[in-house]
Amino acid sequence: MRTEDQVIQTAKFNPSIKKYILFWVAFLMLCTVFGIPLLLFWFLGLGQHISQRYYENLQCELTKRHLKFKKGVMFRVEKTIPLENIQDLTFIDNPLLQYLDLRVLKIETAGNSNPQGSDMKLMGIVNAGDFKEAVLEQREELKDYGRNDSGRDSLNQENVSAVLLEIRDLLREIKEQKD
Repeated sequence: MRTEDQVIQTAKFNPSIKKYILFWVAFLMLCTVFGIPLLLFWFLGLGQHISQRYYENLQCELTKRHLKFKKGVMFRVEKTIPLENIQDLTFIDNPLLQYLDLRVLKIETAGNSNPQGSDMKLMGIVNAGDFKEAVLEQREELKDYGRNDSGRDSLNQENVSAVLLEIRDLLREIKEQKD
């Protein structure tokens, strides 16, 4: 395993997310004419099955250099966001989320091409505040490491320059000895 792939923290998800999905999809079905007849099937088992599968497939890991997220039931989504691209971490709340004791962590990145304004929304993370702090700390550590690397690069450039000057001087001495 490469050191940048080393998992620092794995997010755990609140089981209440299953209820949230069940009720949110039911609300959307209720808003459509075609969805109303499907509500019976949704509440008699289909909704619980899909919500359970979604919950089981949720996975989020913080590594040394990335934030990796997987979700989905029929269509799986896997996102990897480099920590150095993360610009903002925001919490989102609404009455249903508060009732189910859930929080949404919205992640915005540099070069964001998403018109909705975020690259990733993580819903239902247990101890979301602690996870947010861990992401921010790792991002800062990565930035500090990058600054230290640039210092090493400048030292390496100085060493290369010194070696090149020494080679130049040796070539001059060889040229003078031939003449």
